[in-house]
Amino acid sequence: MVGMLMFGFLLIMLVAVAAMGIRFLRSRGGGVPANAETGLLTLTGVSPRPEAFGEQFVTVTGNLNGPTVPGTVVYGRMVWSGSVWPAIGDTFTVVYPAGKPERWQPVLPQDPPHSEQ
Repeated sequence: MVGMLMFGFLLIMLVAVAAMGIRFLRSRGGGVPANAETGLLTLTGVSPRPEAFGEQFVTVTGNLNGPTVPGTVVYGRMVWSGSVWPAIGDTFTVVYPAGKPERWQPVLPQDPPHSEQ
């Protein structure tokens, strides 16, 4: 009986670890989405700049305009360089899966300001 309980517990733990691993890999975002569309994100809201320098989290909201998505409000959090903080009115080129603008990712310039989605 104890052996069955231990086996069941071990099985639950393995499933939980596998689920966390899959979630982690999916949340990293890495790369351009399949069937990606390109759009322009105009910032309408930016979290306050922290006192510390270096990489910091910034929360932004804005209007995303793309070929099939006219003026959709989106929201996201990125890691950004504290020395060059984004401002309301800034525009960024972004990519997103077709029909899913809420999953946007910034297109990084050649020398990025340490941003990721």
